[in-house]
Amino acid sequence: MTQRVALVTGALGGLGTAIAQQLALAGHKVVAAYHPEFDKPDEWVKEQAEAGFKDFILVAGDVSDLESSAKMVAEAEAKAGPIDILVNNAGITRDRMFAKLEKDGWDAVIATNLTSLFNVTKQVSTKMAERGWGRIVNIASVNGVKGQAGQTNYSAAKAGVIGFSKALAAELATKGVTVNVIAPGYVATKMVTAIREDILKTIVDSVPMKRLAKPEEIGFAVAFLASELSGFTTGATLNINGGLYYQ
Repeated sequence: MTQRVALVTGALGGLGTAIAQQLALAGHKVVAAYHPEFDKPDEWVKEQAEAGFKDFILVAGDVSDLESSAKMVAEAEAKAGPIDILVNNAGITRDRMFAKLEKDGWDAVIATNLTSLFNVTKQVSTKMAERGWGRIVNIASVNGVKGQAGQTNYSAAKAGVIGFSKALAAELATKGVTVNVIAPGYVATKMVTAIREDILKTIVDSVPMKRLAKPEEIGFAVAFLASELSGFTTGATLNINGGLYYQ
């Protein structure tokens, strides 16, 4: 198998970590991108080494900012080589009912969850097309497909991720570059499992499978979409939500 270089944004979070690990297990060289103000890279590297993952390459950047994203990708390429696989995973929430949602809460979520796709993908997609091979996997959400009260900003951003991906997939379809989306449901990350027990039970009860997704189940799906054998899959949205929503 040809070893590819994969860049994962938001890699130090629960889902990002699982994605990075599954790509590493698939044999790829993985660059883990993180936010310099909010993440703790030294702690993360130690945890990964203890788990047997000792070869991650780290780069810092703010994906909501175009200039910072360009510098981040340039650093990744300098350390690891041309980016063959891009996973746009970085995301935040600022949940409020719309009547109480302030403009800064809207702007922050749109910038980090949607505008970031422009900022980061812009740095690599043309180069992928020129080389004739590339995989772009964008992480959306079940709430970008079905909507969710209290998440007009998040739902709008994640729906935008799907539209962006379908359009870019059409543009790159003859260039050897695929663009796909994974829309996870509720995933058992540390953040989710720390939710108050009664609220978490309500969430789990809403899922037909009566459980949360394992982070590695999402990571494995990313690894498939990043593989050689996924080459005829593009413009697709893979809903991994335990039957919570079908479309």
